[in-house]
Amino acid sequence: MKRPFLHSVLLGGLGLALASCNQNTATGNDRKAQLEPEPSPAPIEGAAAALANVETAIVKPETMSNADIQALGGNGGKCELILTEVAFPSFLFEPGKSGAIKLNGKLIPLKATAEDRYEDGGLVVVLRSVHEEGNAGSPGMEMIVAPPGANDELGYRGYARCYNGAAA
Repeated sequence: MKRPFLHSVLLGGLGLALASCNQNTATGNDRKAQLEPEPSPAPIEGAAAALANVETAIVKPETMSNADIQALGGNGGKCELILTEVAFPSFLFEPGKSGAIKLNGKLIPLKATAEDRYEDGGLVVVLRSVHEEGNAGSPGMEMIVAPPGANDELGYRGYARCYNGAAA
């Protein structure tokens, strides 16, 4: 016995479900500018407040938006750690002075405590140059993140991108 109506309903429902699969609003994904407003910057907080009551095992660096970068004073004279050569930054820093990372939806400013080492409230970020180069010529870099009270550190490999004469 054929059920054309049932088949039509099932196929129509499948089509609707698949049509909504391309709705990724993460930073860096293309969206229709006339429909999507510019995101507002994440709040800026110290590490202790930003990571209070957060399980350290789930703390991972997030991608910063243009609004986040502007809230941190822009990227002029600074460098970025990017996880791919076309990515938005995961860490924005002024070598030897200060840096900022986005964790738990918050921008966390860090002070340089040694060469390529940035800290605040028990959060430690260490940068290391690696001897590799990306396809677009970007120098390779590692970022080690140790959240406060964490048993393990997290390592990420990406690339450095610097602006206005800054050097990583």
